[in-house]
This record gives sequence, structure tokens and C-alpha cells, in this order.
Amino acid sequence: MATRHLIRTIVLQSLYEWDFYKKNVDLPQVITRNIEEFGPGIDEPQFVVTMVTGIVANLAELDTTITRVAPEWPVDQIAIIDRNVLRIGLYELMFADHEEVPPRVAINEAIEVAKAYGGVSSPKFINGVLGTVYKELIESGKLVDVPKPEKKDEE
Repeated sequence: MATRHLIRTIVLQSLYEWDFYKKNVDLPQVITRNIEEFGPGIDEPQFVVTMVTGIVANLAELDTTITRVAPEWPVDQIAIIDRNVLRIGLYELMFADHEEVPPRVAINEAIEVAKAYGGVSSPKFINGVLGTVYKELIESGKLVDVPKPEKKDEE
């Protein structure tokens, strides 16, 4: 498992516990425990802390975006896994350094995490929400669309 993918799963585990206990846990302690238990020796432990603290700091905007894009799914009624996978993906789309994490990579990673930990329809739901936000960011000029590399014909 690639390091950043593992880091995203640790972020998800930490957010899941924090969310499950109604945000009434010592989040830094949860993060430290999860890094030690699930990612000993990862080369970017600070990336976990940066992502989790960034998501928590921007939680209201992230949740407002989810509510706007998926109005038929109130945030508190979305499965905890899906809700937090969306928060991770949206955080990377809306606030992360796109040179470090390209938007298409953020979307793909969220879908892969949803496949691994969510329900049967989770990947499609995550893709739909993140794809809509991605298109909105492109249309508003906040993102520049980078076309997929063309496949070269094999000779």
C-alpha cells in the first residue's frame, strides 16, 4: 500500500472515531495512536496531522458543500465512513496544494478508500459528489482542468 494511501486510511480511522464519539475525544491522541498502530514507520506522519486538523478547521465549509451538492442526503444521515471520505476528498480538492495532490488523484484516492471501507454504493456516491465539486471549481476558475494523458497506441 502506498504511503499516501495508508495515510488517508489513518486519517479516515481518526475522523471516524472522532465523529462516532460526537467529536468528544482527544483527537491528537487518537491520531497518535492510529499512526503508531496502523502506520509505524510511515515517512510522512505530519501529513496525517495536517489533513485531520485541516479537515476539522474547515468542517463547516466542507459539510456545507456536501449539503449543497447532495441535498437529498443530510450530512448527519450519511454513513460515517462515507461522510468522512467525502470530507477527506473535498478537503484535498478545496484546500490542499494541487501541486502536491492533483485534484484527479484526490478524487481517485477517495473512491479507492470508499471501495475498501464503505458500502456497495459508496464509491459511486463519493465519485458523484466529488465530481460535481471538481466541475464547479473548474467553472469558477479556482481549478485548471488538466486533461488525462492520452494513451499511446501500442505497435
